[in-house]
Amino acid sequence: MKRVLVPLAPGFEEVEALTVVDYLRRAGAQVITASVGAPNPIAGKHKIRVMADIDLGEALAEWGEEWDLVVLPGGPAVAKLPESEALMGLLRKRLAEHKLTAAICAAPLVLAQAGLDPKTHITSWPGVRQDLAAFEHYSEARVVIDGHVITSRGPGTSVDFALVLIERLFGAQKAAEIRTDTVSHPHS
Repeated sequence: MKRVLVPLAPGFEEVEALTVVDYLRRAGAQVITASVGAPNPIAGKHKIRVMADIDLGEALAEWGEEWDLVVLPGGPAVAKLPESEALMGLLRKRLAEHKLTAAICAAPLVLAQAGLDPKTHITSWPGVRQDLAAFEHYSEARVVIDGHVITSRGPGTSVDFALVLIERLFGAQKAAEIRTDTVSHPHS
């Protein structure tokens, strides 16, 4: 079974986090939501409270670096995620070892702080574009895939983002099946 980590810090963008969790679970992934920087429940950007499955420290104690994918949701939480040395250590190692890592909205900022190569093709929430000026291959596409790094724009691209993650983990057929089951339009 594919194991996916979704860290949740206070202020996470609910649509981005929960769409990814929902779609990946539909596809058959074991998705673990892990609280970062606050105890349960974790309040999102729009004050929706979510019970994370486990605390990040406990998740890392249980599974270490054994993740097929780590997905960072955006929202104001991106300012809090880098405060977790455990998370940043995991991200630095994943990026260095070319392991599948994804970020949506403002979360590519966290990947940049973790040492993402400025030559990587990325996208992000338009409001943080200037903070990613070092990245020479910035795109306004809804989802950008560059090897082991997948980035997306924001809440409105969450379904496209989730489907690309499913395709990467489970193949195009599974992504098409989930797309059909959820009546999503194919992404361009």
